[in-house]
Amino acid sequence: MSKSTKNELIFQFVLHIILFLIFSFDKDNPHIHLFQIVFFLNYAIAAWVINYSILPKFYYPKKYLFFVASIIVIIALVILIEEAVLEQIFFPDSRGKSFPGVIFSLLEVLPPILLITGSKFAWDAHQKHKELTQLKQSVKDSELRFLKSQIHPHFLFNHLNNLYAHAIEHSPKTPSIILELSAVLRYTLYDCKEDFVSLHKEIEHLKNYTKLNELQVENRGNIEFQVESIPQHYKIAPLILSVFIENAFKHSTSSQDKDIDIRIDISFPKNNALRFTCINSHRLRGNIEGLPSGIGLKNVQKRLDLLYPNKHQLDIHHQSNTFEVVLDLELTEKEES
Repeated sequence: MSKSTKNELIFQFVLHIILFLIFSFDKDNPHIHLFQIVFFLNYAIAAWVINYSILPKFYYPKKYLFFVASIIVIIALVILIEEAVLEQIFFPDSRGKSFPGVIFSLLEVLPPILLITGSKFAWDAHQKHKELTQLKQSVKDSELRFLKSQIHPHFLFNHLNNLYAHAIEHSPKTPSIILELSAVLRYTLYDCKEDFVSLHKEIEHLKNYTKLNELQVENRGNIEFQVESIPQHYKIAPLILSVFIENAFKHSTSSQDKDIDIRIDISFPKNNALRFTCINSHRLRGNIEGLPSGIGLKNVQKRLDLLYPNKHQLDIHHQSNTFEVVLDLELTEKEES
């Protein structure tokens, strides 16, 4: 028996006890009598049939005609048993002598049955809400894992090409590229398994990531990376900001042979608000037109929507010779260990 089923049985048991006490209470005769138990059992059995047979067979599959017909039959049986059997046994000389009418009988049998059935509706609705919430969370987690898994192949594709080009030319920078690439991969593969990581570690990764990309620029331009004093008690979703840095280097170096200018700034205008700014120069060439629709940018926009709903603002400004990204994030504090 599952935990949910056990909880439901306990809930129904407590509810039946409470309803029995409410409908059986008589201030002039506070004792519990056998006829009260038997009459209430008649209602409880009917409600049980409705809850665990009629609802799943007819109501939830939207067979409403059969549902209504079944309810009418069950209520009629309850009244018939009460009037023709129970009252003849317990009250043969009083209530059992005459039928009080359909309206009076309905007013007597419907309240407890409706309350028990209504509680089942409420329980099922609560369970459906829990299942839907869990399903949404599962879909969100799966999509996040998929989006994060795209980062590594995309990143490797770009930098392995760069490494291959330097190796072919026997460049003395090849060992440095391998070393920087190893440091970046170590972080992405081992330190970012969680949805959120230390802000300090993420910024250190961004510095290493920038150094790795800076090897492509050599003496063709200027690279600036500025960070204000880093708060130690905040965490951030990993590998989001690096996508913008990657795009900046990729499109500056592919469109310019010289005068490359890339400026990265991380500041904290508010206590829990990070502002990331990345500005890169470029020239109007066909190979940068795909920037807004690149795999990395689409990826990061989806991750921001999933991880920071209503807690981020992403502004992208594409001018004639510059591309500017400004991202504001509301950060969360790390849990105390």
